[in-house]
Amino acid sequence: MSVHKEVKRITTNTLQEMKAHGEKIAMLTAYDYSMAAIVDEAGMDIILVGDSASNVMAGHETTLPITLDQMIYHASSVVRAAKRALVVVDLPFGSYQGNSKEALNSAIRIMKESGAHSVKMEGGVEISESVTRILTAGIPVMGHLGLTPQSIYKFGTYTVRAKHEAEAQKLREDALKLQELGCFAIVLEKIPASLAKEVSESLNIPTIGIGAGQHCDGQVLVIHDMLGINKSFKPRFLRQYASLSEVMNGAIKNYVNDIKSKSFPNEKEQY
Repeated sequence: MSVHKEVKRITTNTLQEMKAHGEKIAMLTAYDYSMAAIVDEAGMDIILVGDSASNVMAGHETTLPITLDQMIYHASSVVRAAKRALVVVDLPFGSYQGNSKEALNSAIRIMKESGAHSVKMEGGVEISESVTRILTAGIPVMGHLGLTPQSIYKFGTYTVRAKHEAEAQKLREDALKLQELGCFAIVLEKIPASLAKEVSESLNIPTIGIGAGQHCDGQVLVIHDMLGINKSFKPRFLRQYASLSEVMNGAIKNYVNDIKSKSFPNEKEQY
C-alpha cells in the first residue's frame, strides 16, 4: 500500500524561519497552469505571478499595460497548479498607486478571485498608506525596492539603482519602513551587492534579490529568461539554465518537415 505524502504548503511563516536558519529562498515566476505545475513540483518555495507577464506573455515593451483582470487570470491559472509554493501576485501599475482604497480593492479582488496567497507592490514610503490598508485586511504584502519597473518612465532607464548615497539612504529607510508596516518580505532589484547585503542584515524579514548579489535571503528570476525561451534578454545577473528556444524551435521544425514529407502521421499513428 502506497502512502501518499502530504505536501506541506510554504507560508510567510516558513519564509521567516528559513531566514532565521540561513536557508536560502528560491523564487521563480510562472503565468500559466502547465508551467506552474512544473515549477511547483521542482521544489520552488515561492511562485511569483509577475507583471512581467506583460512582457513575456503579451509582448508589451513594459509592465505598464497589463490590467488587474489579466493578472487575476494568470494568478488563477497558477494557483490551480501550485501545491507547495507560496503564490505571490503583482499588483499591476495603476491598481494601487495614490489611492489606498483602490489598492485595497485590487488586493481583495486578487485574493478572492484567484485564490493566491499574497500580493507584491513596488515602492517605499510613498505607498505606505496602501500597504497598511491591505495588511489590515489580513492580506500579506511583499515589498519591492531598487529598480521598480512600473516606474520605468520616471527613471528613463533600466540601469542599476541606488548607486548614489542619497538613493541608497532612501532605500535603507524604505526597507525598514516596509518591515515596520508589516511586509513579510522585500524584493531588491538591481542594486549594488554591498547595499543589498547591508539591507538584508538590517532586516528581520527576508529579502529576495534579482541582480542584487549573493547576500539576499533568496533569489528570483523570470522563468522565460532562466530557461532561455526568451533569447533577447541577457543581463549580467541572469544565469540561463537551459536553451529551450532552440530545443523548441528544432522540435517544431521537425514537426513541419514530417508533415510536408508525409511521414507524419504514419500507419501506427492512425485509427
